[in-house]
Amino acid sequence: MERVVKVILLLDVSGEFDRKLLRGIVRYSQEHGPWQFYRMPSWFRRDANGEKHILEWARKWKADAIVGRWNSLRPPLLKSLGIPIVLQNYQTRSTTYSNLTGDYLGTGRMAARFFRKRLFSHFAYFGLKGIIWSEERRQGFVEELGADVSVLEISDNQAAARKSIVRWLHSLPKPVALFCCDDAHALLISEICKLESIAVPEEIALLGVDNDELYCAISDPPISSIELNEEQGGYLICSQLHRQILSGTNEPFSVTITPKCIIERQSTDRHNISDSYVAAIVRHLSEHFREDLSVDDIVKLVPLSKRSVELRFRSVMGTTLYQYLTQLRIEHFTRLLVTTDRALEDIAIESGFKDGSNISRIFRRYQGCSPSEYRKQFFAF
Repeated sequence: MERVVKVILLLDVSGEFDRKLLRGIVRYSQEHGPWQFYRMPSWFRRDANGEKHILEWARKWKADAIVGRWNSLRPPLLKSLGIPIVLQNYQTRSTTYSNLTGDYLGTGRMAARFFRKRLFSHFAYFGLKGIIWSEERRQGFVEELGADVSVLEISDNQAAARKSIVRWLHSLPKPVALFCCDDAHALLISEICKLESIAVPEEIALLGVDNDELYCAISDPPISSIELNEEQGGYLICSQLHRQILSGTNEPFSVTITPKCIIERQSTDRHNISDSYVAAIVRHLSEHFREDLSVDDIVKLVPLSKRSVELRFRSVMGTTLYQYLTQLRIEHFTRLLVTTDRALEDIAIESGFKDGSNISRIFRRYQGCSPSEYRKQFFAF
């Protein structure tokens, strides 16, 4: 009879990150089972005797591994179990256990590049004090911009910090591009802006992380967010654990969750463009790039000659009309590439390319690799 693998889960599953991670864990267990899971309540991690409860249950149940989040751990206790333990980074990366970590710096850089393309000159970051994933997202954002960024970092007590958040939001120069450490905190900013009559996205363009569809959808306007590759992370954790369990080894390892793409919603639906003609063209292209458009069609949108339009557009946007349109299509194609498993030609046509057979050549020019190679980074399971 095949051996059953038993894993204790210290996951919240109230947030999108943990739910997506769990999907990857379940997928691996279904493909390589039989596996059994025991999810311990989140209050165990806050309880003074939480580690004692986990130790007792792990020994009684004969657990093979532990996966989850532990905010303030005492390494010797869990280490005494002698089984593989994977902990999500919170205040710091573990030097004792395996790490479920993330490319937090890369996530911040992605946010910075997104806002740079929209020509913002004022930037802000809202996050948490003493939390590694928040601090490194801020670091990547600031380093990529190479510009002054207004930063507010709070403790996890949102109610106590609300007055300081209100003062900070009013003090920001407008329009400002504001990157939040995650969607929960982006929603907090959105709610305060609504109460304080600060317009989103006209005064504050707002971007979060995790693409938690519930958080993003209940905001008015809905929040744009960076989609992460949590499901693959959950799958890879189980793959590593399985090898260790079968071989009887217990060497710490790291699984890094990478940012996939930005899911755009109305909270970032603006460009900081003072030229009204260029702004009108950019607005039209953002809504119609998937249609059969030519440069001549675009030029007809404003009462200027073709040469005048092309010169003004290049001066403001730093690229030609044709290149900008192609970039919009490539960005949409890339989002579909890493969030669906649809055929390349299908998503190429949906993204506005007439001939899906040429997409690999065009994609390589913009991304430096083929669509299949790019997709494998996010679907390597």
